[in-house]
Amino acid sequence: MKRIVTLTVAMLYCLCSFAQFSDSTHYLIKYASTGSINHTQDGNSYLLNNNFGFKVSKRKVSLNAGASYVYGKQNASLTNSDVSAAVDFNMYTDTAKIYYWGLANYDRSYSLKINNRFQGGLGIGYDLVRLPNAVINVTDGLLFENSNLFLHDTIQDIYSTVRNSFRLQYKWTIRNIVVLEGGNYFQQSLTHGDDYIIRCINSMSVKLRSWLSVTASLTYNKLNRTERENLLMNYGVTLEKFF
Repeated sequence: MKRIVTLTVAMLYCLCSFAQFSDSTHYLIKYASTGSINHTQDGNSYLLNNNFGFKVSKRKVSLNAGASYVYGKQNASLTNSDVSAAVDFNMYTDTAKIYYWGLANYDRSYSLKINNRFQGGLGIGYDLVRLPNAVINVTDGLLFENSNLFLHDTIQDIYSTVRNSFRLQYKWTIRNIVVLEGGNYFQQSLTHGDDYIIRCINSMSVKLRSWLSVTASLTYNKLNRTERENLLMNYGVTLEKFF
């Protein structure tokens, strides 16, 4: 808990410290609801994926907060009850392509056998491409992790580790109508060679209005320590508002 409070205070301090360099502030609120339903004579299944995001952008710094909840059942058996919440910030330097980032993240996942997991850390990012309609960047840094997991479904495992976290992120807007975006992570433990996390979140949205899009998304998670993985393919709507 002390680590969570300390990291949160540090993030807010960085945001306040860099506010003096900006003459304007931009906000974004985003909500996406996607899912799937399958009903046959042999059985039923459904999956609902809700995501909420909030972003504050200034010239030298941006702050992001987000949360998601995935719930699913198949033939009355629970398959997903997965919660994730995160806050992160980016601080940009005078060298336009380089920036620094910080992250605090909490997860609980029935499908991946995560009872509780906290991650917090810092790193550096680099923009490979930054155009008005296209962005590609890579980031790398160190994360402290404190986890409570289930191994082989029944064996409780409480441990801490430090991970190297690498991410490839992109966003491409085509004619202000089609948006392709995603973030793909590989997080390797520095103390256990067989302990790694893979997370890939990719989506395509077609704008119907400036604030309304039809969205198809593909999410893949693999947690090697619990030998669990999930693949979610959803479609639905995204609502977003800039101000």
